[in-house]
Amino acid sequence: MLSPDPDTVLTRLRALALALPETDEIVSHGIPAFRVAGKMFAYFRHNHHGDGRTVVCLKTTGRDEQEMLLEADPDLFSWPAYIGGAGWIAMSLADPDWPHVEARLRTSWKLAAPRRLLR
Repeated sequence: MLSPDPDTVLTRLRALALALPETDEIVSHGIPAFRVAGKMFAYFRHNHHGDGRTVVCLKTTGRDEQEMLLEADPDLFSWPAYIGGAGWIAMSLADPDWPHVEARLRTSWKLAAPRRLLR
């Protein structure tokens, strides 16, 4: 489902992402993307190739976690085009539960961050 106000959603997501250590934002493949120490940990997509969804794509630990998330809440999580096979999951931002988004964003950041930042 699409967010009725994607600009506001992106502003809030940006604030959460950029509050994490050594994080920056770039445009990757035409969309906002967030990196930690040069490694991607989140992508913002709004109606990506007309898919009718507003999501944040986040890293997972792999296929088992992806399947668990998809099974546990198929309205919230979906398989992201192009990057799903590399261990990413899409989390809906149509009606965001911001504490949940922040927790998943932080988990994705930890999966991409260098060890020195995890201490």
